[in-house]
Amino acid sequence: QVQLVETGGGLVQPGGSLRLSCAASEKIYYINTMGWYRQAPGKDRELVATTSTSGSTNYADSVKGRFTVSGDSAKNTVDLQMNALKSDDTAVYFCYMYSSSRKGWDRYTKEYWGQGTQVTVSS
Repeated sequence: QVQLVETGGGLVQPGGSLRLSCAASEKIYYINTMGWYRQAPGKDRELVATTSTSGSTNYADSVKGRFTVSGDSAKNTVDLQMNALKSDDTAVYFCYMYSSSRKGWDRYTKEYWGQGTQVTVSS
């Protein structure tokens, strides 16, 4: 079973920076989208940032201008550079990868999720 392994989480002070990295344990083919979601205590999981093979990116309004997502679909890696961190950025961050392919009339899709890495922003 493919596993997405996240690294880089930890404790940082407000205004600090962290870089999260994610890599698949096995090759994933036909990657369409990669990115990051997060879930804070008592809240639903939310999109943080995604990037597609077309080069488009999508950011939550709360992180625009502070976070940058970058990925390499061929290498099955995706990073999240987080700057100017705030206390409300505290959450478990989940790596996400989505593959999609077609064979004849059939479409095959698959979502992959990491187990999550804790990011805590506190003084």
